[in-house]
Amino acid sequence: MDQLNITDAIGARNEAMGRVETHAGASFKEHATQFVLEYLRTHGATSGEELTTACVASGIKPHDERAFGVVFMSLSRKGLIFKVGTCVRVKGHGTSGGNIWDLTTREQ
Repeated sequence: MDQLNITDAIGARNEAMGRVETHAGASFKEHATQFVLEYLRTHGATSGEELTTACVASGIKPHDERAFGVVFMSLSRKGLIFKVGTCVRVKGHGTSGGNIWDLTTREQ
C-alpha cells in the first residue's frame, strides 16, 4: 500500500471526522462544545483526555469518545481554544501525543 501524501491524509481525516460528527449528532457536539468552554473557564488549561472524561462523567456521552476530536478541532478552528502544551496520554497507556487545551482569552 502506498503512503498517503499530506493532502490526501488531511482529506481522509476530514472525511472520517465528518462521519463521526454525523453519527454523534448535532446535539452531542453542541452540548460538548459548551461543556468544554465552561470547563476551561473554570479550571484553566486541561488535557483533552481530562476534558473528555469530565464531559462523559457529566452525562454528555457520544457513541465513541473519538467524537470529541471533532469538538476540539471545531473550537480550535474557530479560534476559541488552542494547544498550550502536550502531555503523556492516560488512555493511550502512557504514549505521547496528548494535547493540553486552553481558552484563547479569559474573557470568553
